[in-house]
Amino acid sequence: MPEQSAGMPRRRTVLASAAVTAAGVPLIASAGQAAAATGGPGRGNGGRPATAQAPDRELRKLLKEIDADRIEATVRRLAAFGTRHTLSVQDDPERGIGAARDWILAEMKKYAAVSGGRMTAELQSYIQEPASRIPVATRITNVVATLRGSVDPDRVYVVAGHYDSRVTDVMDATSDAPGADDDASGVALVMELARVMAKRRPAATIVFLAVAGEEQGLYGSGYAAKQFKAAGADIQGMFTNDIIGSSRADDGTRDPHTVRLFTEGVPSSETPQQASTRRSIGGENDSATRQLARFVSDVGSNDATDMNVRVVYRRDRYLRGGDHIPFLEQGYPAARFTEPAEDFAHQHQDVRVEDGKQYGDLPEFCDFDYIARVTRVNGAVLWTLAQAPGTPREARIVTSNLTNDTELKWALGTEPGLAGYEVVWRETTDSEWTHVIKVGLTTTHTVDLSKDNVFFGVRAVDRDGRKSPVAFPLPGN
Repeated sequence: MPEQSAGMPRRRTVLASAAVTAAGVPLIASAGQAAAATGGPGRGNGGRPATAQAPDRELRKLLKEIDADRIEATVRRLAAFGTRHTLSVQDDPERGIGAARDWILAEMKKYAAVSGGRMTAELQSYIQEPASRIPVATRITNVVATLRGSVDPDRVYVVAGHYDSRVTDVMDATSDAPGADDDASGVALVMELARVMAKRRPAATIVFLAVAGEEQGLYGSGYAAKQFKAAGADIQGMFTNDIIGSSRADDGTRDPHTVRLFTEGVPSSETPQQASTRRSIGGENDSATRQLARFVSDVGSNDATDMNVRVVYRRDRYLRGGDHIPFLEQGYPAARFTEPAEDFAHQHQDVRVEDGKQYGDLPEFCDFDYIARVTRVNGAVLWTLAQAPGTPREARIVTSNLTNDTELKWALGTEPGLAGYEVVWRETTDSEWTHVIKVGLTTTHTVDLSKDNVFFGVRAVDRDGRKSPVAFPLPGN
């Protein structure tokens, strides 16, 4: 038997079934051609994933506008409100969460003013009745800036940070709680992206969200997620940025070019029927959130961001939680960005000096150039998501017959710039997509590889070469 290249399928080449290019010419690609086009199995050129997307000129220009000095000014201003505890005073113009809320809203309105009417900024409030860590009825308010898409406004992406803060005692609403890293850093990121993107025209809608009540139990984000769900919002990706202010660990070591992305596998919203399907096909690593994480690696780790995204296959850290969780519970793909290794002396601590060591979440312990780089990662991801086609819908693997090939089907997208689709696949033991096959403007494709042996996915491509996140096909007809 002829010798085969390492990593190549041992069965026949890949066959195109009904794949047709925009010009109506059948498109046939072999698995070997697919591997060659992406730099070989597993990785593309330069060691990047086979599905990686290089930043274009438009994106590079956007990322260069992100300003570390502005981010620093925002962090310091938020810290200067003294405390932003959810239970702190709401009607003092200088101190407390109400003053911080009003300042964030005023800044967001400034950004909206130069958007040509595309961006709005408003408060989203409700009364939280007494509950865990909420001893009395309390008004919880999120600040929401919405940049409406110019082509596909019903498709939505959300970026968030929480503006409330705390000290050692989570119920202490009066002591100074500057909350610079946790989480003025995340709010500064959200505000800087709102400022930079307000002047632009994304195809899809981007929501910039500063939430309250996180430290008391994810109350603000929980309310926002429920409101989105009740409105039928098509949120195809949500990111919270929480504790992204420092590259320094508690032992003094630094990792200034890495950010962690926490992503769950088994969906929080999974129904018993969905669980049964997942177990039968082995889809634990292929939730919509895991596909979103792969997309982040594809577009967020490059020379334009000067960062490496370390994807962690876990919903969050041990004993911790973040504002992505309520969105996961509502069935939306969501993930959390966090610095590479935390210094716990500078979060959730009373501001004090003890044995000569300074404790407390103070601005002087933040690395503002690092926050700017994490902002560029988020900017690259959000802008590419908003400009690219949406994730393919109704992706499925036909299982009506027992065969040794794989027939894939999906719904045709409605985006005006849609150019076609790509089928991706990988070994079941691989974490990243290793092969890409161009299949043209079609809704079906047959691959001469057994669906029992590998994982498949489908992604959309527009005329400018931008690709959507991958859709993981479920069994169907």
